[in-house]
Amino acid sequence: MSTTQAEPVSQQLPVFVAANMFSLSGGGLHVSYSTSGIDGKPHFSYQDPIRSLSFSGDEIRRVECDLGTVVSVTVVRTIDAGSTSFSLLVPRVNLQPFGNVAIRTDGITTHHAFSIIPTLNQGQRDFYHVTAMHGTASNVVF
Repeated sequence: MSTTQAEPVSQQLPVFVAANMFSLSGGGLHVSYSTSGIDGKPHFSYQDPIRSLSFSGDEIRRVECDLGTVVSVTVVRTIDAGSTSFSLLVPRVNLQPFGNVAIRTDGITTHHAFSIIPTLNQGQRDFYHVTAMHGTASNVVF
């Protein structure tokens, strides 16, 4: 009785890693978001025609959901008229190590209305402006 041994299959599955750096622009906005940095903290930069801001660590709010990750920062604060935040919808992206791919997503600028006069704090309080954004997602070593 002869036995045959199966020959090893030399098939290598592709290795993918999650993107950890996103650079996007659209509608006069330029943003970049990294899930970590050399200091171990996430970093977010925001630039519109009026301001250029940088955020890190706890200044960046992240929520995982069916949309991917919603990353938000506060871009304008006022004492008596509300605030403005910017939220980036960060899609799940897999790519080859140290690679990059083109992506499309949306950024949402939200004005959070507030008045120091309590009777004026009724009705819709959040107002949204959606901006189509495009750019790259990449995997970098920090």
